[in-house]
Amino acid sequence: MSAARSAGSETTSVPGNDLLAALLDGMDAALCALDADGTVTHWNKEAERILGWSAGEAVGRRGFEGWAARPADAGEALARLMGAMEAPGRVVHEFALVRKDGGRVLVRTQSAGVRGADGKPAGVYCAFSEVHAQIDLERSIALSEALFEDASWGVVLVDVDLRPAVVNGHAARAMGAGRTTLLGRPLGELIEQGVEELEGALQHVLAEGAPRALAEVWVTLRTAEGERRRCWRSGFVRLSSPLAEEPVPLGVGWLFQDVTEERLAEQEADRLRFRYSQLHRAGAAAAECEDPREAATVLLDFALAGFADHALLDLAAGERRLVRVAATPAGAPGPLVPVAGGGIPVRYPAGHPVLQAVSRTGPVRASASAATPQGAEDWATERHWPRDAVHALCLPLRSRGRTVGAVTFLRAASRTAFERPDAVYAETVAVRVAASLDLAGTADPASPADAL
Repeated sequence: MSAARSAGSETTSVPGNDLLAALLDGMDAALCALDADGTVTHWNKEAERILGWSAGEAVGRRGFEGWAARPADAGEALARLMGAMEAPGRVVHEFALVRKDGGRVLVRTQSAGVRGADGKPAGVYCAFSEVHAQIDLERSIALSEALFEDASWGVVLVDVDLRPAVVNGHAARAMGAGRTTLLGRPLGELIEQGVEELEGALQHVLAEGAPRALAEVWVTLRTAEGERRRCWRSGFVRLSSPLAEEPVPLGVGWLFQDVTEERLAEQEADRLRFRYSQLHRAGAAAAECEDPREAATVLLDFALAGFADHALLDLAAGERRLVRVAATPAGAPGPLVPVAGGGIPVRYPAGHPVLQAVSRTGPVRASASAATPQGAEDWATERHWPRDAVHALCLPLRSRGRTVGAVTFLRAASRTAFERPDAVYAETVAVRVAASLDLAGTADPASPADAL
C-alpha cells in the first residue's frame, strides 16, 4: 500500500503509478483506500467531487476526524471501514461524512480488505456514493425488473435493427410465443399483417423521438393455432446510452396493451347503430312508395349499404319455383333494378343455398372454398350469382305463414364472410321485404303470388 500511497498526489513520477492514478480518477464511483493503520492512501476525482476535499488534502491523513467527519462520527466510521480487513467479501455501510464547505452528506460504502504479498491484511479500499444517487440507481433497476417480470402490459426492447432484444412475459403471451424464441427475430416473422405500420413507428422513434400520443396498431399474428387479429395500444420511448458524450440510440422501448375486445365491441356498436339507422330510413322511404314492389327494392337498397355488394330478389311462383324479379347490376355495385325475364323460374340446382333456405325457412350462409380466383368465379357462376361473389347469405321471405320469395345477399372477396349477427340483421330486413311483396301479391292477383 505504501508504494501506491502517492498515486493521488501530484509529486509522483513513476509511470505505473501515473497509470494507476489515471485509472482511479476516471472511475464513475468515488474511491478511497486506507492502509492497515487507517491512513488514506488513495483518493480519486469522484471522491473529490462528492466531498470537496482534493487528493492532496486527503492522502496522508489518518482516519476522517477533523476534516471529512464530525468528531462524534469519525471514530465509528473508521472502525467500521477497517473492520472490512478481516471480513470475507465486501461489506456495505452507510454513514454521514462532512464536505469541505461544512455540509453533511449521507454515503453508502462498499469496503473490502486488501492483503499484502505475505497474505496478511494490508488495508482496505472503499467505493462510495451519495445515498440518494444509489437509491435512484436501485429504483431504476427495480423498475426494469418489475417491467420485465410483473407488468400487466407488454414490454419489448427493440434494437436499432428493429429486432426484439428483451421481451417480458406479458408480451410473449400476447404474441403467442416464448420469451427466448422471440429474441433477434425480424418482426415480419411474427406478424403477418400490420408489420409495416409497426416498423414505421419504431423507425420514427429512433429518428425523431417518442410521439406524444399513444398509437393503436392492428396486427395479424402467426401462431400455432393459426392467424389472430389483434389491436395493440402502443407507446414508444427512445433508448439512448447514458455513457456516451452524445446521445447514441440503443433501440426503442415499446409498451403495449391488447385492446382488441374493446375495439371490436366499439366497432360492433357502431355497426349496429348504422344498420338500424338504415332500417329507420328505409322504412320511412318505403312508406312513401305507392308500389309495394318498389318499396321492397328500396328496403334492400338501404340494407346493402356497408353490408353486402349485391342483392338478388326472387318471388315464389308455385311449387319450389322462384322467379328473379330484381337484382343489383352484375358488373359493379348499384341499386336494385327490375329484371326483365318474362316470369321464367331460375334454374337453381338441387342443394342450392336458396332452396335450402326456403326448405328450412331460415337463413343459410355459404362461401367459396376454391383456392384460386377462377375457381371462385366458377363457384358463383354455377349458382347463378355474379362472378365476383365469394360469400352468400340466403333468406326466405315469410309473410302470413307462407314463403313469398327469397333474398340473397352477396359479398366479394374484399369483404369477410357473413356471420351470425349479419344473419340476424338480414332477417329483420327480410321480414319487411316479405310484407311488401305479400302486399304486392294481394293487390295484383295476376302477379306470381303462389306462395310456397
